[in-house]
Order: sequence, then C-alpha cells, then structure tokens
Amino acid sequence: MEHLANWISRLFGWALLFLSGFVALETLMRKLFNTSLQGADELAGYILAFGASLAFVVALIDRAHIRIDVLHARFPVRLQAAIDWLSVLSLGVTGLFFLYVGWFVIADTLAYGSTAATPWRTPLIWPQSAWYAGLAGFALCSFVMAARATRLFFAGRHQDLAREFNPKGAEEELSEELDQLKDR
Repeated sequence: MEHLANWISRLFGWALLFLSGFVALETLMRKLFNTSLQGADELAGYILAFGASLAFVVALIDRAHIRIDVLHARFPVRLQAAIDWLSVLSLGVTGLFFLYVGWFVIADTLAYGSTAATPWRTPLIWPQSAWYAGLAGFALCSFVMAARATRLFFAGRHQDLAREFNPKGAEEELSEELDQLKDR
C-alpha cells in the first residue's frame, strides 16, 4: 500500500508542477502579448478535484487522518485496538458514502450531457469520471484496510492491529522523516 501512496503522491506532484507551469505561461502571455491560452482556471479545478480524491487514499495509507489521540496512547492495547478498528470501519463507511453521493453527480451529468461553462466547453463526464475513480480508489483501499483490521481484531491480534492502525506518534513521524532524509 505504501508504494501506491508514493505513486499517487508523485502523480499529483507532477500534475501540480504542470499546472504551475501552465499558469505561469498563461500569466506571461497575458502580460507580454495580451493574449490568453484560456482555461487555466478550469484545468486547475480538474486537477485539484482529482488530486483531492486521491489525497484521501494517501492519508488513509499513511495514517494521516485527523484523530484526537491525547488519551489514545494511555488506553490499554485492547481498547486502542477497538478504537482503531472502529475508526477504520468508519473510513470504509465514508468511502461507501462518497461512492453513493458521487454516483448522483455522475448520473446527473450523463442525463443532462453537462459541459463546462468555459471556452473549452469540456464534457463534464471526463473530469468527473476521474474524480469518481479517485473516490472509488479511496473506497477500495478503505475496504481492504477495514477487512484487514477486522481480521486482526477478531483473531485477538490486538498488538498487530495497534501497530498497523494506531495514529502516528511524534516519535514515529520523526523516524520516518529521518529515514526519508537519509534517502535523499
């Protein structure tokens, strides 16, 4: 799963770099030549929508979702495991909710043949399909992780569940940063 998170992060990073270059070129062309490529804002919206849906996957895999963990570390391992299991299940339910609600957006777009109200007149099904695919990726990852957490929880492997699904502590985050620094 970590390789998937790294791949998604790099893909989104390259997309943002491309977008930055496109916006810079657009700005220079407007200032120097009084002309426009048109659509920088439209392209930015598409990239950010797709990237945001993929960011859910990265946050899930990296255990970066916000949790209030002031007391979490003080609980017994069994209670930590139960809380972590419930949190992963709730993310699975959230993924399912995203798919459910997103499908209505896709269905409406198909029914109306919606296009962007911009000079490009992009059929909205294209960027919305990419956005929905990102949400589906999040849902799939959350289901896989929920299944793993459920298996560990009911097998009584609470230490393993805690190790894999506990919120990251400051020491673990520092260790990861130092490892990444060595790799650079």
